[in-house]
Amino acid sequence: MDALKVYRSWFWAATVYNLVWGVAVSCFPGRARALAGLPATIPLPIIQVIAMMVGVYAIGYWLMARDPIRYSGNIWVGLAGKTLGPLGFFYFAVKGELPWTMGWTILTNDLVWWPAFWMFALKHGRTSLGES
Repeated sequence: MDALKVYRSWFWAATVYNLVWGVAVSCFPGRARALAGLPATIPLPIIQVIAMMVGVYAIGYWLMARDPIRYSGNIWVGLAGKTLGPLGFFYFAVKGELPWTMGWTILTNDLVWWPAFWMFALKHGRTSLGES
């Protein structure tokens, strides 16, 4: 039995999610801006750049889904994005510079992944550094 099967499933899901989200928001930035409750004054290219960055994470998750131990160090890059994104959102939402309605993107892009990603990181995140 593959002891990493659950993690592989999460990484495959993250691969698909990031790829789909990145492509969809890149192709339809105006719709994404409206759904997030962002003002029309935010330029669409900024939203598309964010979408492309989210899409790029799919490559790291794809590598991890294929070989979680070999690419285990990628978990720290993923968790950095999934931690700094919510912190930045919360800071600017409190200041009134981002609408709280944008929080749904933080929930689906970041917070939903925390349990599996943190469990993997704490158990296997040092494997690629030569530690167990």
